[in-house]
Amino acid sequence: MQQKLHIKVGDTVKILAGESNGQEGKILSIDRKKMRALVEGINLAKRHTKPSAADPQGGIVEKEAGIHISNLMVVHKGQASRLGRKLNKEGKLVRYSKKSGEEIK
Repeated sequence: MQQKLHIKVGDTVKILAGESNGQEGKILSIDRKKMRALVEGINLAKRHTKPSAADPQGGIVEKEAGIHISNLMVVHKGQASRLGRKLNKEGKLVRYSKKSGEEIK
């Protein structure tokens, strides 16, 4: 069974540890098996690519590398906040910010 995560694709997150500590970015994808996420513009790694039809020049390309999910915190209204889950008025389970108490999305 897959573990329930506190982040989703499209969330804005703050980096809590590592070289990119304190930076913010948007989540592009999540690897649930490795518990890692790609964050836009964060943790860039250089990859050497061969020329191809899509990229006839080839060369060195900078790509985002994965960051462990435990090092990410969701940003809600400009503030990094822990998340909780609760039932809303319609009986649906929603995420909410523990700092402000407001529902997220």
